[in-house]
Amino acid sequence: MSQSVVSNNSSASSVTEPSLSDDDVQAVDRLGRLTQQLRDELARVIVGQRETIDLLLVCLFARRHALLMGVPGLAKTLLVSKLAETMSLKFNRIQFTPDLMPMDITGTDILQDNGDGRREFQFAHGPVFANIVLADEINRAPPKTQAAMLEAMQEQRITVVGKGFDLPPPFMVLATQNPVEQEGTYPLPEAQLDRFMALIELDYPSEEEEIAIARTTTGGKLPELQHLMTAENIIANQDLVRRIPVPDHIYTEAAQLVRKTRPAGGTAPSWLLPLVSWGAGPRAVQDLILGAKSRAALEGSYMVRTEDIRSVALPVLTHRLITTFAAQAEGMTARDIVARLLEEE
Repeated sequence: MSQSVVSNNSSASSVTEPSLSDDDVQAVDRLGRLTQQLRDELARVIVGQRETIDLLLVCLFARRHALLMGVPGLAKTLLVSKLAETMSLKFNRIQFTPDLMPMDITGTDILQDNGDGRREFQFAHGPVFANIVLADEINRAPPKTQAAMLEAMQEQRITVVGKGFDLPPPFMVLATQNPVEQEGTYPLPEAQLDRFMALIELDYPSEEEEIAIARTTTGGKLPELQHLMTAENIIANQDLVRRIPVPDHIYTEAAQLVRKTRPAGGTAPSWLLPLVSWGAGPRAVQDLILGAKSRAALEGSYMVRTEDIRSVALPVLTHRLITTFAAQAEGMTARDIVARLLEEE
């Protein structure tokens, strides 16, 4: 398969990357089958939440972080911990509070006896040293602690007392925000929100799902899930996702969609101008492409398609738009604005 891949789109756009090798094609096939196994395995303890699970997998294999938004009681912690269990990954949950200090999450030097009567400092690892970290109610932490978490997310390393420590790959932060209780919170700055690839919004379950949840969680102990992957498998598949070819017209579509969210520059539709004060930045284009690559691979596709971009556009763009007072007065949310942009595509 050394020849270049041509899009099945009627325009037959060229591809900027080389096509997948035979080994990569087989790896994509395996990943597609494994994705369905992961869904089935998680369904043993998680009722519904299919779209949430798919988006979490997209972010994980894109080597990105995600922001979970939902009211308490929607099994966010259970979902993330069981996802880590099926993938044989170390999972830690950090409950963010207003008095949480950076060393509480990164770790610190502790004075210890070395066995021969002398004392020396030894580094005690904090809870951020895990493969999947659930940062619960991250907006309750003070800015200094949020900055430490931001360094971990961006650099995959932390700095303690002037010394750097690498975090174990794969590394993913899933942060939650409580949309109901806002007292005593420190709003995440736009620069930090931009570090999250996607905003995954969890809604209330349907009546049938709520009944099933009650049956599942009020009986015996939850079953242990099968370990379907290892850290090495995940890293290999993350590398595979980066090799998924993208037609030229998909890059154009992604860039044009993001540029339509910016009220300055003459690229936004006229109806958007009074509703948005700040649009998405260049990182949004990168995350659209990476998210589309990841979704394509998880679906067993050998090339990114337009539907992959459209599927990840809402979670990738929503948290990057800052709406105006006029939008709030009209009851228009950032999600509504992105949805309208997609309808006009």
